[in-house]
Amino acid sequence: MTAHLLDDILYPEDRTALFIDGANLYSAARGMQFDIDYKKLLAEVRHRTRLIRATYYTALLEDQDFSPIRPLVDWLDYNGYALSTKPAKEYQDGAGRRRIKGDMDVEISVDMMEMSAHLDHAILFSGDGDFRALVAAVQRRGVRVSVVSTVRSNPPMASDELRRQADTFIDLADLASLIGRPPRGERPRHDEDRYQDDDR
Repeated sequence: MTAHLLDDILYPEDRTALFIDGANLYSAARGMQFDIDYKKLLAEVRHRTRLIRATYYTALLEDQDFSPIRPLVDWLDYNGYALSTKPAKEYQDGAGRRRIKGDMDVEISVDMMEMSAHLDHAILFSGDGDFRALVAAVQRRGVRVSVVSTVRSNPPMASDELRRQADTFIDLADLASLIGRPPRGERPRHDEDRYQDDDR
């Protein structure tokens, strides 16, 4: 069933690109209690369509000796993914708690608009409602846009506006058996955990 789900949206002749909002996808997968196997994800997409580029977007804490996301970023960089990163910004919220701002919306939007002339299909891994206008603009250029996120988490990670705008919405939960793996027990707190992403 899951493989058929991808077969229904990925066409062999299409020029396809993946745009992965790292913090948003991490939160969605965590809500579904599995980790993304990025090697499997790339293999499944390459098997079904002409993958032009897969880009992972994330902000990084520059002042940390060790960042929990650094091994993932390094692995992606050597294994077929393009990376778009920028320094994360720290601030204190109203309660005095340390927070990290790592919004990559502008970078994703610029890249998708620039690449749209060379694509048939853009796949956005994010549920952020702020992307609705981007999806509409890319569709007006003749590109089909699929959104991958989830409404099965609590709270739902995918905004209703974005789901309605997309040509196809795929719930991440439906891909778990194909591109997921069980979480590896208790791990160090992930940088992506601390990013503020309230714009669902």
